[in-house]
Amino acid sequence: MNKEVLRRTLLSLSVILLVPTGAWCQSTTPAVAGQGDVIHAPYLLNTGLVSRSISFENPTGAPGAGGKAASNLGPGRKGAPSITLKAGQDVQLCDVEGPGTIRHIWITGPRSPASLRSIVIRAWWDGQKHPSIECPIGDFMGFAHGKVMPYFSAVHSLGRNAGMNIWLPMPFAKRAKLTLTNEGTENVPLFYQIDYTIRDSFPSDVGRLHVLFRRENPTTEKRDFELLPQRTGKGRYVGALIGIRNLHPGQWWGEGEIKIYMDGDQEFPTIVGTGSEDYVCLSYGMQQTPYFYNGCNLDQNNFVSMYRWHLPDPIYWQKEARITIQQIAWKDGLAETQDDWSTATFWYEPVPSAPLPPLPNVEARTTDIWQDKK
Repeated sequence: MNKEVLRRTLLSLSVILLVPTGAWCQSTTPAVAGQGDVIHAPYLLNTGLVSRSISFENPTGAPGAGGKAASNLGPGRKGAPSITLKAGQDVQLCDVEGPGTIRHIWITGPRSPASLRSIVIRAWWDGQKHPSIECPIGDFMGFAHGKVMPYFSAVHSLGRNAGMNIWLPMPFAKRAKLTLTNEGTENVPLFYQIDYTIRDSFPSDVGRLHVLFRRENPTTEKRDFELLPQRTGKGRYVGALIGIRNLHPGQWWGEGEIKIYMDGDQEFPTIVGTGSEDYVCLSYGMQQTPYFYNGCNLDQNNFVSMYRWHLPDPIYWQKEARITIQQIAWKDGLAETQDDWSTATFWYEPVPSAPLPPLPNVEARTTDIWQDKK
């Protein structure tokens, strides 16, 4: 075996051996030229990156500024780990200057389905006036209907007591601003941490993470549900967290096919699937089986939460894209149907980017969601 073949073999093995549970599995090619691959090459020390973290204990991320608040134990002894996020309150999670990359977000506190659909996370990249991320916190963190189900995937990890994590990298060139808004009626505790690096180096057209939440309750017969309404310019579809509430328990809801229209497609798409459970790489109905890039993390009482992450199998477009899924059931044959569908859709595109479609109001987001037994 020559040296080049050996080098490539070792790099390939590093993908398998060095990807941590719940971390984003990126390729062996460094994400930023000259700065190394922070996941697969943890031994590279001269990357030029500087590590920072923001929480209520250090709300600016400034060096040497963490943990100064006082508790009954004295200064610097866990004086500000959390707040109470009151109904109607908006709190800033971070407002930092770049270039940089948010590497990880952890949030906990709210646990009821209503709160997890009522609290909205928003992100603005590089001074753009409208947010590129606008999504209920539960769906953004990888679970539909507000129902906490512990699991992990390539993008999310979720604890049984709603310890919520997202691992997708979120680059920014000049500024990153994130907020949480409690649009519900409950006051909730809130803990969080945002881990990021600064001094990253990017091309001018680096993709910024965009996340859109949509819900149709019910969908419209013979009109496909849109995971991603029309976007123009170039981009990359990362995947989606999809929630379904079956309104017809006597029939199978999931015969609809994914349709990915791109770069001039009109009536028919370039990429098409074979069925709804097939899109999340399951088969012959739904099974509650969460995997790294695909699966179902809830299949109970006619509620389904499922996901698909196109990380090793990327979907790029150069000019435009639109993604839909059909509403087709099976009951003694194929039949058009209507059910309750929601989605948090994740993709990258440069800024400036077009505004997201309007977020459904809190009533539309929380009606008919999962009810925990009391």
